Amino acid sequence: MAWRVMPASLRILVDADACPVKEEIYRVAYRVAVPVTIVSNAYLRIPTHPLLTRVVVDDGFDAADDWIAANVDAAALVVTADILLADRCLKAGAGAVLAPNGRPFTTASIGNAVAVRAIMSDLRAGGDRICGPPPFAKEDRSRFLSALDAAIVRLRR
Repeated sequence: MAWRVMPASLRILVDADACPVKEEIYRVAYRVAVPVTIVSNAYLRIPTHPLLTRVVVDDGFDAADDWIAANVDAAALVVTADILLADRCLKAGAGAVLAPNGRPFTTASIGNAVAVRAIMSDLRAGGDRICGPPPFAKEDRSRFLSALDAAIVRLRR
């Protein structure tokens, strides 16, 4: 089967160290012929495929985040659970930023997400016991796939 990469350099950048939807991203990439770059601080096994690229950065603090933020543009779709990275990517002009649960980060919503993150961090630092996010669920995977498809369609226009 011949693979044709879409023009305008549409691509998916994945903050991969703790990403629970890598396999889903690969399947969508194969189906719609969009290249994917997996960025991590450690070697991660990825399938051998011409659409998939692995970037292993050094283990410095936020090295993967720095690489991703430096390589985004309007044709980049970023997948990350990191709110601060999402903020950086949106400010750098990313075409779309999605959380692994399918929630899109937008310029309209990122300020609130950063503020809530800061409040929760302050509460934890003060000794309060704060529950983390809910466990990743089957519905999150389904919501992510729908959001990924929608973002790709929107970015191709």
